[in-house]
Amino acid sequence: MILIIFSNIFLVSVCVLIHFEMLLMLSKIIPKLSVLHRLRIVFGIFGSLCAHVVEVWIFALGYYVLIQSGHYGELNGEFHGTLLDCVYFSFTTYTSLGLGDIYPTGPLRFLVGIESLTGLALITWTASFMFLEMQKFWNSKH
Repeated sequence: MILIIFSNIFLVSVCVLIHFEMLLMLSKIIPKLSVLHRLRIVFGIFGSLCAHVVEVWIFALGYYVLIQSGHYGELNGEFHGTLLDCVYFSFTTYTSLGLGDIYPTGPLRFLVGIESLTGLALITWTASFMFLEMQKFWNSKH
């Protein structure tokens, strides 16, 4: 159980740091782009989507490692033990889509819950960031 707790702390910390760094980088790059203002926003959206995809993969790797160890639970249902199955499950968890075709058992459930909460926080952080960026150019004619 201690490994699950430390895994949760580690994975959330890595994802929050990646997200922070990406949004910080975007906040510095977007104003300097010499393109139409609306394209700056598109650039921001693609940049933040890239951060989210990296974060999903980080959680997926966490699932994969914990499952392979055989001591911290399993993913059941339409799960075949591949890394891509873990990525798919991570996407549905991170976005809180939760289709239910793959489901966790054992202590791994705690990581699933924290990923969902982390995804919610980071997605709303992105939405807030992009709203602020859009406000800067809202009344622009470009």
